[in-house]
Amino acid sequence: MAGGGAEEETTLEYTPTWVVAVVCTIIVAISLAVERLLHFLGKLLKKKNQKPLFQALQKIKEELMLLGFISLLLTVFQNLITKFCVPKHVVSHLLPCKLPEEKHATQSLSQWALGRHLLSSAPSSCSNEKVPFLSLEALHHLHIFIFVLAIVHVTFCVLTIIFGGAKIHQWKLWEDSVAKDNYDTEEVLKKKVTHVHDHAFIKDRFLGIGKNSAVMSWVHSFIKQFYASVTKSDYLTLRLGFIMTHCRQNRKFNFHKYMVRALEDDFKKVVGISWYLWIFVVVFLLLNVDGWHTYFWIAFIPFILLLAVGAKLEHVISQLAHEVAEKHAAIEGELVVKPSDDHFWFHRPRIVLFLIHIILFQNSFEMAFFFWILFTYGFDSCIMGKVQYIIPRLVIGVIIQVLCSYSTLPLYAIVTQMGTHFKKAIFDEHVQAGLVGWAQKARMKTTTGNPNRGTAIQLGRFVRSENAKEEITLTSAAEENK
Repeated sequence: MAGGGAEEETTLEYTPTWVVAVVCTIIVAISLAVERLLHFLGKLLKKKNQKPLFQALQKIKEELMLLGFISLLLTVFQNLITKFCVPKHVVSHLLPCKLPEEKHATQSLSQWALGRHLLSSAPSSCSNEKVPFLSLEALHHLHIFIFVLAIVHVTFCVLTIIFGGAKIHQWKLWEDSVAKDNYDTEEVLKKKVTHVHDHAFIKDRFLGIGKNSAVMSWVHSFIKQFYASVTKSDYLTLRLGFIMTHCRQNRKFNFHKYMVRALEDDFKKVVGISWYLWIFVVVFLLLNVDGWHTYFWIAFIPFILLLAVGAKLEHVISQLAHEVAEKHAAIEGELVVKPSDDHFWFHRPRIVLFLIHIILFQNSFEMAFFFWILFTYGFDSCIMGKVQYIIPRLVIGVIIQVLCSYSTLPLYAIVTQMGTHFKKAIFDEHVQAGLVGWAQKARMKTTTGNPNRGTAIQLGRFVRSENAKEEITLTSAAEENK
């Protein structure tokens, strides 16, 4: 027995060997099972030629490795952290839970300090006037929270891409209908005269009460994200605009297949936890002070961002309709919109993906924090907060997950193709590899001053920018396999 009356924990020296062997066997078996499962899933994705999803799986493995390293650091430095002593008044401020009443303050603070001492398995070296900077039990709970956060984030991202992908898959019927009708863009442009204001796309996006007003156009875009966010006329018009801008000579371009490949390519970026997201975690752990109801207020951040992103994506479609409707009453051929980066925030469509990444992570953070508190401290814990703050948080979290899956993500998939450039997913993987190799050889010839650096076969022009690895602009036609 320890001097304070607390029972000392048994060390490994006096633990039965069969107990150690059983625990090690269980841990190793679970670890190997997870590793084999991930390996099998990776082989399956490669076999099905799903390289973007395979890369997303590799990103998940990287996150698990990072968690393992964080776990190792917490284990190695736990004694150093728990033996670091500070005065009692230092750790009596910015608490998640309120300290006992003033009349019991002296007695309660002593019991609280003793509790922090007993939570550490190692004998405390702190004097009576000091307490450990962080108890071993609190360190263990923090460790669990980081792990739960990563798992919930990956799970929510996977659910979002699954449900969003199911919604996008429904659009394949529209793509197939075009192919079945032998849709020929050039023939349509030559022989048909379209009355712009009679077109279904213009009727839905431009005509109507207040739609030609800037303010009412935003209001309509905001509401539109909740119902029929993308209609058949939207899809066919945006599809034709993309084809006529980027691959005019490829009359049977499979826009749906390209869009799905581009979305899978972006998924591997969303599933990871970037450095700025970890900063977000630290900041809100700091602000989790009793009485501030921080986690209630931050639940509105991803919700507001999601509504803003959805409204913006809908407004981009409306802007494309306005451009055509305001300039033409009738046009020869089919109605064609002109994709441009000017319709997006700061002329950068990639900002939308960045915001979706933040939205999904913040929502995951809210849900992970709730489940962590629920299973670690219980529903009645003071950290959990009052019921009137808990219920709205959970409702908002569910709304965000559903709206992002069935509306915002499908909108992102099609509307971000309306930028000036298109993504490398327009090419099959072997074509991508060939283009990259060709560009590297051309660059090497340029740097060495080779007079024959002008290649006989001009595949296209690579646009150098911060997203040069992701986007390519061609000056000639792009042929796409069905």
